[in-house]
Amino acid sequence: MSKKNAKNSSSTIAQNKRARHDYHLTEKFEAGLALQGWEVKSLRESKVQITDTYVFLKDGEAFLIGGHITPLPTASTHFVTDPTRTRKLLLHKRQLDTLTEAVQQKGYTCVCTALYWKKHLIKAEIALAKGKKEHDKRETEKNRDWDRQKQRILRQHNT
Repeated sequence: MSKKNAKNSSSTIAQNKRARHDYHLTEKFEAGLALQGWEVKSLRESKVQITDTYVFLKDGEAFLIGGHITPLPTASTHFVTDPTRTRKLLLHKRQLDTLTEAVQQKGYTCVCTALYWKKHLIKAEIALAKGKKEHDKRETEKNRDWDRQKQRILRQHNT
């Protein structure tokens, strides 16, 4: 087994499971991230937390706010590191227009749902989201539990 495959077989760096719980996710986009060198090294070690992240749109640009990338001990000696700095998202003009229109006119918010590797680049999966009410969250949980129960019944029946 090669060194590359042994280290990390999955391309996912981090997921925002809370976003799926708190929001109805509609349309998803893939965005590049403008990162510094120490941030990439920290992401290779999965030293990132994106639970409270959201996307801020201003002047035709998109920024990732609330992501926390923990610097490695070696990075803090050479650079001034800011773990919670605002990072620019790289999107096409048409995608930015779609996001801006949905956020301003339709009442959506934009959240980051995952960070992952795509070849040698780090990508962010962002999604248009509409907040769930408390009863919607309970309904989603009830459906998830029922699906799990169905799988158990089918497994027991097949054996």
